[in-house]
Amino acid sequence: MELTEDQLKVAENEVRRFLPRSLQVYGFLVLRNRVQSEPVTVLVDKWPKFRVIVCKPSYEKESDVFKDILIFASDATILEETIRIPSVIEWSRYLCIGSSRPHMEIIRAVAFEKNVPGNKLSECHMMILEDESRLPSTDCSGFPSGFSLSSLSESHLDLVNQTWKFGKHPGTLGMIGDMIAHFPSHCVLDPEGRPVSWILTYACCAMGMLYTLPEHRGRGYAKALIGSMARTLKAQGYPVFCFVEEENAVSYQLFTSMGFTEDPSHRQVWFGFNNF
Repeated sequence: MELTEDQLKVAENEVRRFLPRSLQVYGFLVLRNRVQSEPVTVLVDKWPKFRVIVCKPSYEKESDVFKDILIFASDATILEETIRIPSVIEWSRYLCIGSSRPHMEIIRAVAFEKNVPGNKLSECHMMILEDESRLPSTDCSGFPSGFSLSSLSESHLDLVNQTWKFGKHPGTLGMIGDMIAHFPSHCVLDPEGRPVSWILTYACCAMGMLYTLPEHRGRGYAKALIGSMARTLKAQGYPVFCFVEEENAVSYQLFTSMGFTEDPSHRQVWFGFNNF
């Protein structure tokens, strides 16, 4: 069944019971219940004590694949039954699905049975802020003269898109534009007002797309932005977390040094189906 606006608020509290395993879907609901951006459909197997929840963005064209479908389940058997329903997952479409590693194995098995090709896009540590005391101050005292903290604007869209690892794919421009327009972002501006380092918030409420232009690295901008973003999200009542790809040891060490921790048994996985 599809949830109404009022039911989404109840679902947020229900999903909260399964933290941290449900953090990605929980973060999505927290942000969705407070910020109106692009339309989304949220489905559950039953109400009110659901065992599977599926958050589906609206798909209008193939390039919308970067609008992730997010799935959480407390019952593996019901998960398998639910994703077989055509109205829940339209397997003929171009899809990007994010879920935990155990859930993704079930999703992949169903896709295989339906002869739907797919491959892993990313597997990440889920890092959660546990110790705020280790965050740096948010002032700019350590920055070079004329450099300042600010937020991204629409004029910065092309730069962010060009430097993101998936930025060459169609559709990323629209997704990043929606993130800049509706969700928290922070950046470091040079004296001419050009971003040299930045961080955004995904639709699931995770901070991400952290990037510093090569010629400006080693000056502490990334650390300052993480601290600033973490405090912003915390002040607005949002969960503070991020995903770090398994092979990205530098980022893992950076977030760990700032008070972020993970459950070593948990990994978050994204798979693309039909067009990757």
